[in-house]
Amino acid sequence: MSEAMKKDTIRVGLLAYGAIGHEHNLAVQNTNGLELSTICDTNPERVAAALELAPQATAFSDATEMLNSDLLDLVVISTPPNSHFQWAKESLSRGIHVVLEKPMALTADQCDELIALASNKDLMLVVYQNRRFDDDFVTMREIIRSGEIGDVYHYDSFVGGYSRPCDYWHSNAEVSGGAIFDWGSHFLDQILNIIPDDVAHVSGQNHKRVWTHATNADHAHVTVTFTSGKQATFVHSDLAAARKPKFYVLGTEGAIIGDWDPAGEPAVADLPAILSVHHIDGTSRVASLQPLEPHAFHRSIVEFINNGTPMEVNALQSRNVVAIMQAAEQSAVQNALPITPTLRRS
Repeated sequence: MSEAMKKDTIRVGLLAYGAIGHEHNLAVQNTNGLELSTICDTNPERVAAALELAPQATAFSDATEMLNSDLLDLVVISTPPNSHFQWAKESLSRGIHVVLEKPMALTADQCDELIALASNKDLMLVVYQNRRFDDDFVTMREIIRSGEIGDVYHYDSFVGGYSRPCDYWHSNAEVSGGAIFDWGSHFLDQILNIIPDDVAHVSGQNHKRVWTHATNADHAHVTVTFTSGKQATFVHSDLAAARKPKFYVLGTEGAIIGDWDPAGEPAVADLPAILSVHHIDGTSRVASLQPLEPHAFHRSIVEFINNGTPMEVNALQSRNVVAIMQAAEQSAVQNALPITPTLRRS
């Protein structure tokens, strides 16, 4: 970031205020260098909820008015996925730093356009990959990096169960991008963070068999094959009468299983997995979670804008996740025919 972009206090605007907007609001209140200055939502009750935490913020019901107000330096965009590209482009064009919710956009080309615009404007563009900061994932990644299970060559991840999908936009493929995009934005990002090897090809499969009220697939399966021969899978299912483990990771000297917390019904996905580490001598241990300090992502925003400190998450990583999901959806249309995604290193 240039010297001109440095701010003693970065004024934050929230564009749309649901559960994740509330999470951002709490983080802003607890992060030195950030201040909630504006909030925009068409629902007055959501605006009122935001103002309970930040009564000094200026409220808007029109997003364009908020972006034109000159009252914010950074906007957090929590609108539905099919509008991420539009609002990020509008914000960057006005010289406003952007934090996007997942996915970054619905095509890699849209992501590339946003990345180029942010670079030309010397602005921050980043996706809130919040599952990268989950206690169980952070702990599992540290175990892997320590070498305890050797070289990881196989990685499975799963989320879901057997339940009726919600009636909100999450279950509408036109808005969400589809079942692969919904949770894949989290789990495929985690996969690429664990296995940084080049991707050879991606295959995807969507099943539409039971839930006719929603347009998302009932069950989605993605396999990522790396040029090194390593493989990773991601499954999101609303048809799984028996759940697979959240994580099943095989290394040359051991394995990690991330079991769902049995106390987690019905919101099991919101609880950290119980991690067991298995060794080749037959012994095993339950790993104690090693969480990061709260609001690490939001603190890194301040450090990046003011000091140029690299963030744990960057836009290119999130762009490549979109490219893989796009390839998986294309593969699914062709009955899981492998597709080589166009990924970028820089």
